[in-house]
Amino acid sequence: MSDYAEPIERLIEEFRKLPGIGAKTAQRLTYSLLRRPREDAEQLSRAILDVKDRIRYCSVCNNFSDKDPCQFCSAPNRTAETICVVEEPHDILSIERTRDFRGQYHVLHGVLSPINGIGPEDLKIANLLERLRSGSVQEVILAMNPNVEGEATAIYLARLLKPTGVKVSRIALGLPMGSDLEFADEVTMAKALEHRHEL
Repeated sequence: MSDYAEPIERLIEEFRKLPGIGAKTAQRLTYSLLRRPREDAEQLSRAILDVKDRIRYCSVCNNFSDKDPCQFCSAPNRTAETICVVEEPHDILSIERTRDFRGQYHVLHGVLSPINGIGPEDLKIANLLERLRSGSVQEVILAMNPNVEGEATAIYLARLLKPTGVKVSRIALGLPMGSDLEFADEVTMAKALEHRHEL
């Protein structure tokens, strides 16, 4: 028998499905919503449904966006000569905070992880290769997280892209191994981009 009323238990379980939300945090979120006015819960549910209904992949770079192409691919002040490849859409924000990168992005939506059954066919690699066929790309910067999966993905992509004749570089590892780009400060990210090296 549960300690909670069924609707409370169900909401706690739904919150627990989200990354980084444990049992205690799920419980706190649930009780916080119960104390708030009904309008707040309605606004939250509308915002969640709006994201699910309106957000899609950018047809160029795979970023999440409500426009196609996304704001980065359609910006006239960005060069198509340089593409920065990242694991996830939120990694773009880490690089953008440096205000130094003026190229375009490509989001893989994951990394190679054989132990989790994630291979090259599970990543958004095919349209990256298609973008290189245009002939305007001069450099691809691999900005994977500095962990085992990120390194394996960077090495795989470097080997795949080298025959195209495009310069392939890796961001410098001013970022500590085992961390995520999402948590890097602006200075560290700027230095990592500045001191990238060719693979």
